[in-house]
Amino acid sequence: MIFNTFSYFFLFLLPSAIAFRTASAPWRPKILALSGTLFFVYFSLTAVGGVLGAICLALFLWEATVSRLYKTGSRWCWVGVALALGILAVFKYWNFATGIVWPSGANPWRWSGAFLPLGVSFFTFEFIHYAEDRRLGRTEAGTFWEYLAFILFFPTMVAGPIKRYQDFLPALRAPSPNWAADWERGLTRILVGLAKKFAIADLLTTFTVHLNETDIAAARPWVLPVWLLAFGLQIYFDFSAYSDIAIGSARLFGLPVKENFDWPYLQTDLAAFWRHWHMSLTRWLTDYVYIPLGGSRVGAVRVYANVIAVMLASGLWHGAGANFLVWGLWHGAGLAAHRGWRVLRGESVAGTGGLSVAGRFGAWALTFTYVNVGWAFFIMDLPTAGKFFRHLVMGWH
Repeated sequence: MIFNTFSYFFLFLLPSAIAFRTASAPWRPKILALSGTLFFVYFSLTAVGGVLGAICLALFLWEATVSRLYKTGSRWCWVGVALALGILAVFKYWNFATGIVWPSGANPWRWSGAFLPLGVSFFTFEFIHYAEDRRLGRTEAGTFWEYLAFILFFPTMVAGPIKRYQDFLPALRAPSPNWAADWERGLTRILVGLAKKFAIADLLTTFTVHLNETDIAAARPWVLPVWLLAFGLQIYFDFSAYSDIAIGSARLFGLPVKENFDWPYLQTDLAAFWRHWHMSLTRWLTDYVYIPLGGSRVGAVRVYANVIAVMLASGLWHGAGANFLVWGLWHGAGLAAHRGWRVLRGESVAGTGGLSVAGRFGAWALTFTYVNVGWAFFIMDLPTAGKFFRHLVMGWH
């Protein structure tokens, strides 16, 4: 975790935030671009990708240069989207896709030295957002340095939240002037994130480390749901900790970043869970996948297909593997079933306001169980997950 290193705080965050706060307006975007450049190169060399990873800085420079061609209705915007998808396809999905073509294991196209550039899943989605919103006229272009500052803003580069340019640009031009309040709240939020990470998420790994084929086969069946529940809690506290640190770090600059988690495990239906879990991703998938597919404006069958397609995309975004596709399908099927149930009952697609206290508790328990059962497909490959469920239900070894 980059966020728990002294390098992050003392080489990058604190010096960059102070320099940004004290600089004149024309220099602020350049300071963010420069600090993001140094951050990307340093942590690529020391943690992710090595020299080749550091060279991937060229992707940002290329994107910032090409982005000057993006205009309302311009075909260059489609080029930008295609390039961002190409980056993801090559670095994240090449071996997975070619492995489907050559399933025997003798894959002549396999990239043996494959690696993921630092934050590739997040910065490519911001590339796509900007290109599409420029095409539709939903955001102004900004300057070269302002856009470079946006895509190289290092607090959100590694694990989000996924930003929107039209939210970031006004704050970049007029950051909050209240140093004292921003630093108090920012540092408090960072400490909350670090506490979540070290005191809860890391502690839960003593349970989740057992979610492997050998330990599952040797365990008593009643232990398995405890391990899976521990993973459900671990991934929440781990990921929300990253978001806390990123949001708190941005606050030191006087730049607001939207929330990414809002008590998702307290929600009483699956649609509400996804409106409160990794919210920046949910909003992104809604705006750039679900709505372009037709959203809820098409026939019933298409609506259900759109819901499932979005969750398959979510699964594939989280990881290049068949288990992530099944995890996405699990949630897509659950969301489609929830929607169908609401339609049959003549109720609103969202909300459980009409339920009694007992009904709301039952809805919460069902949602919480469904989400946590699905984590089995996220943390384990499909053969191991299959053995997990067989052993859980039937006590097989």
